[in-house]
Amino acid sequence: MLIRWITLATLVTATALAEDNWPQFRGPHSSGEVEASGLPETWSTTNNVAWKTTIPGRGWSSPILWGDRIFLTSVVSSQSAGAPKTGLYSGGPQDIPAGEHRFIVLALDWSSGKILWEREVHRGYPNQARHLKNSYASETPLVDAARVYAYFGNLGVFAFDHEGEPLWTQRLEPVETRNGWGTSASPASDGERLYVVNDNMTASYIAAFDIQSGDEVWRVSRDEGSNFSTPYIWKNDLRTEIITTGSKKIRSYDQSGKELWSLSGMSTIAIPTPFSKFGLLYVSSGYVGDSLRPVYAIKPGASGDISLAKDETSNDSIVWHLPTAGSYNPSPVILGDTYYTLFDRGFFTAHNAKTGEEIYGKKRIDPTAAAFTASPWAHSGKIFCLSEEGVTYVIQAGKDFEVVGQNSLDEVVLSTPAVVRDSLLIRTASKLYRIKNP
Repeated sequence: MLIRWITLATLVTATALAEDNWPQFRGPHSSGEVEASGLPETWSTTNNVAWKTTIPGRGWSSPILWGDRIFLTSVVSSQSAGAPKTGLYSGGPQDIPAGEHRFIVLALDWSSGKILWEREVHRGYPNQARHLKNSYASETPLVDAARVYAYFGNLGVFAFDHEGEPLWTQRLEPVETRNGWGTSASPASDGERLYVVNDNMTASYIAAFDIQSGDEVWRVSRDEGSNFSTPYIWKNDLRTEIITTGSKKIRSYDQSGKELWSLSGMSTIAIPTPFSKFGLLYVSSGYVGDSLRPVYAIKPGASGDISLAKDETSNDSIVWHLPTAGSYNPSPVILGDTYYTLFDRGFFTAHNAKTGEEIYGKKRIDPTAAAFTASPWAHSGKIFCLSEEGVTYVIQAGKDFEVVGQNSLDEVVLSTPAVVRDSLLIRTASKLYRIKNP
């Protein structure tokens, strides 16, 4: 009886720790949904600001949190790059920026916003180009109770303890990306291994690294071109799966790197991050230049090729499918029983998360908003959509579309915020804000 009680207590403590921190891109469940109450719903550059800190360099990685430490990555250039222009525009072959670049990892204090330490992991001239809207620090780091793992796509993975002491480094070979757009897929972890997906134009792969030593445990080649989607660790009732998206296929791997199932029928660029709820896996992609921009809701236990036949909308593994409902950059979010999609060009839709049935079609959020890149988040019966101009639109959940508020930070934002405890952490082009009710 004592052993059973201790085991239960350990599980409860681990769950509480996960919910009290923001360890990875889009939070503990990679979903953007937050159950806490009392979170801020209104703010500005001065209103409801606990603190704001100027962050050196440039980066679109999201802030993460464990305990009293916030972690960020950034890249400082000897030559100013300037802020990117907002909106969707052509991104042909890119040039490598001039000047020496410093790739850094930062830790900030949760209470004050003070920068506690800065660690340089690389200094030199970039070995790859990047899209004008991308940065060399777009991959969100990952943190657990012992370590923070910073991943820079064409450099490697760098592990530190929470005090900034280096623990291990795993250098990765530079690869060519589509049109020189660079990289942005963040790492994921199952608690024992760190998983990195690097889809590129040279030799795409998924690799697993031991979180304690940094040793590469396995690597599996992928028949894919450049993609930018973060993998998702799906711990369902049957097993643990590593879910990856791609231009050619969605693929599921077990923890040894064996492919469990695959699904064809994606757009030519994959960016949104998969996530799960109601026992279903939600996967989407929506490159704006494609006619196929799908969303899939998938049951656990699939094997082999589960692709839909022509004119099918479901099968034994796929509960529902929408052929043109996927977004390009932002990941979708579920609140209650509703699956909400934010589109780059400022439209918003709602569907039943369990059936795929449309609740309402595309609604324009604001005709003055140029574009949206950050993924939305949801709490307290509302969905929050942050535009590239730094304006957050507050949308009431429900069967009718209604914008009930907007909050501006008056600066370009492409980074997805962290929503943790009683606060919102928003990274702009130059600052990190902690937004908190007084």
